[in-house]
Amino acid sequence: MRRTARLLTGTALAAAAVGLTTAATAAPVYAGDASTGGLTVYPASVVPGDRAVVTTAVCGAGGSAAGDASAVGAGAFPLAPGSSEGEATGHFEVPPSAQPGTYEIVATCGDDERRVTGDLVVTLTSAAEQVYPRGSVKTGVGGALGPDPVQTAAGVAALAVAAAGGTWLLHRRARGDGI
Repeated sequence: MRRTARLLTGTALAAAAVGLTTAATAAPVYAGDASTGGLTVYPASVVPGDRAVVTTAVCGAGGSAAGDASAVGAGAFPLAPGSSEGEATGHFEVPPSAQPGTYEIVATCGDDERRVTGDLVVTLTSAAEQVYPRGSVKTGVGGALGPDPVQTAAGVAALAVAAAGGTWLLHRRARGDGI
């Protein structure tokens, strides 16, 4: 038991050390919403052909940025200082040929080359058009208990005998009587 605990503890520490060194060497990329220093994509879920608005506060007051939505096929777009103080805003249209999935949208600040990312989800139907199933599934009668109470009682008795026998064997083994 102690050997297993030591092995698991060592593995967890090694994984944590690798994670810390990887995080320390990575370039700063800000993700999340605009208030925490990331990129906000609104709406977060679109259908092909819709327009998406991108906002970030990372670039500072009066800052502009270059947006990149080529992952979804929309290409580059500019972000200009928005109506809210300290935010840059831009927009792009998701092409009608876009496939469903999650795409990373990137913006690079014009003054210091900081990168911010956000996710855009492309679906085939908008949230307002989605249809959710209602009612029960028609799968037939079936079930664990059959119509015959004698068969049910025999099955329960067989399980009880097996459980009692297993308990007896484990108890004998624990006492050292052998099997």
